[in-house]
Amino acid sequence: MKGSVFDIQRASYVDGPGIRTTVFLKGCHMNCAWCHNPEGKRRGTQRMHFESKCLHCGKCAGVCRSGAISFVPSSGALGFSPGKCVLCGRCALICPQNAISLCGYETDSGEILDEVKKDIGFYNDTGGGVTLSGGECLDQPDFAAEILEKCKKAGISTAVDTAGDVPWESIETVLPYTDLFLYDIKCITPPLHRKFTGVGNQRIMENYRRLLSLGVGITVRVPLIAGFNDGDAESGKITAFLRENPPGRVEFLPYHAMGENKYRALGPGEPEKFSAPSQEVIGKLQAAVKSL
Repeated sequence: MKGSVFDIQRASYVDGPGIRTTVFLKGCHMNCAWCHNPEGKRRGTQRMHFESKCLHCGKCAGVCRSGAISFVPSSGALGFSPGKCVLCGRCALICPQNAISLCGYETDSGEILDEVKKDIGFYNDTGGGVTLSGGECLDQPDFAAEILEKCKKAGISTAVDTAGDVPWESIETVLPYTDLFLYDIKCITPPLHRKFTGVGNQRIMENYRRLLSLGVGITVRVPLIAGFNDGDAESGKITAFLRENPPGRVEFLPYHAMGENKYRALGPGEPEKFSAPSQEVIGKLQAAVKSL
């Protein structure tokens, strides 16, 4: 079976226990305002242009056969017409600075397994394995399940990183082949959740409770965003919910700006600005769930 992927990251230390390979599946129906993987939202291939790397040499325009890229030698000005681009990749291949890339490709579960198996020795030594992330990897549940099943048969531990806003049937599809769920809980107040993510959180909470009732391994991950969920009222609701519905582990993930340049590369426009809460707030939250 084939599916849409936008990255495979080896030697990851941040997507579950031990050394892991993280497979990023493309496509997500949510619209989190601070998303750090905006290139993972839309299915299909997308062109990215990183202006901060660009020399304005014009080589990309010279090889563009569709006329999507224009160049003015006297000023070094570059123009791009997305409607003309056929995503052939010539511009990315010729760019001396790797300022242009094509993000997203179709691949099959066997090819992914071949890549994942390269580090099986590290998984065994560190308690690591493979993690499916995204985007929202459960927006491709059958493809995700096939990857996970093949990894399990190869003796590789598996994890699924999900925001949880998917039909329960999608979770059931991967459940037999998943050792650990990395489950995002962003906030508790429904209108606040909808305002910043584009969706409500009722299904997320229902799916979380159902998973918890099954006794599966769950690590809850809470992105910490100043002005969103770091206030006493909302953070208090988060810690109260986790005390009432305790997972195996809780991780607080302070906002980082790694996604901002990727927003610009996808273009057009500027990303919304966010920041991490203070260390005092982060420490207070960590102390509140320390006993879980």
